[in-house]
Amino acid sequence: MEHGLVPGSFVVHPDQPDWGVGQVQSVVGTKVTANFPEQGKVVINIAVVPLELADGETIDW
Repeated sequence: MEHGLVPGSFVVHPDQPDWGVGQVQSVVGTKVTANFPEQGKVVINIAVVPLELADGETIDW
């Protein structure tokens, strides 16, 4: 499965836009750990909820 997510990638959760732009911390198979400014660290199974790459955005901590 090629998803293009690597540690350091900036992502948004399609169902939780209020979380802001998160940064991927780790990727293990389909499990992605990302840190979101308004939610904190979250582990997401991208086979269930595909994260979207943020277009050139950076985290505003």
